[in-house]
Amino acid sequence: SEKTIINGLVGLLSTGGSTNHAIHIVAIAKAAGIQVTWKDMSDLSEVVPLLTRIYPNGSADVNHFQAAGGMGFLMRELASAGYLHTDVKTMLGDGLAPYMTEPRLDKDDSLIMSNSTGPTKVKWVDCPANSHDEEVLRPVSNPFSKQGGLQLLTGNLGKAVIKVSAVAEEHQIVTAPAKVFSSQSALQDAYTRGELNQDFIAVLKEQGPKAKGMPELHKLTPVMATLQDEGFKVAIVTDGRMSGASGKVPAAIHLAPEAVEGGIIAKIREGDLVTLDAPNGILKVHVSDEELAKRELELSQPSATFGTGRELFTGFRNIV
Repeated sequence: SEKTIINGLVGLLSTGGSTNHAIHIVAIAKAAGIQVTWKDMSDLSEVVPLLTRIYPNGSADVNHFQAAGGMGFLMRELASAGYLHTDVKTMLGDGLAPYMTEPRLDKDDSLIMSNSTGPTKVKWVDCPANSHDEEVLRPVSNPFSKQGGLQLLTGNLGKAVIKVSAVAEEHQIVTAPAKVFSSQSALQDAYTRGELNQDFIAVLKEQGPKAKGMPELHKLTPVMATLQDEGFKVAIVTDGRMSGASGKVPAAIHLAPEAVEGGIIAKIREGDLVTLDAPNGILKVHVSDEELAKRELELSQPSATFGTGRELFTGFRNIV
């Protein structure tokens, strides 16, 4: 239902979750006949507080998160503050109350499970009243941020999303010359040659669903993070995807329209000034509309992939 989709989005935003959900939740909703847009996500992100610091937007792992209070504490906080719809049906029945409890071994309970010592009885108890570690998990009254983890970016390049929960405030606005690449290996090679020791925005085109099926661009992260640590102002703009581990470098991803669909990203030239402004939701190249209209799309020659299995998914790419 619409309410369960919204609950999922609130959970995503309050935990600074993966940008993969920017496409997955949209697709899940559409399969159920519900329309969800990036604008909806961005609007929710403006009001949903960030309550967790879990890798990659924190050093804690999920075990630390669970020890601090876990999903039970998180959901109770969000529901108590009115951020979740509680009048929903789930796999556990009506409402969200069962998700605000956690199991404890108990001799007197009627529910039996098996562990290494044989049949054991389990008692479900209310989740902790207070977080056991506010460096990892906080109440609504004391959030890490008053806003959630995702931001919609718009401008003359189109629309993109950015995960801001892991990006320090001083890195959320970058204006710098573009360095244009058509593969992440090309960027790595440029770094190895010492060509990236400067302020720049890495423009990585032809990585979208129709071009290449959105390969994971995780190889960009170590290079760009190192340059940022060295004091350079850097960012990433791509029509591809970077999952949760994209981390502390500002990255405008899932840019649409993508390069092979005529996106302006394919008209960016080396040295063009580009602005990524996460707080204000701006993504643009500082080139006039007249100049952009004159420019041709610059696309690399497609690699020979017939016989590697990509042809099996041609139908899917054609309906993206």
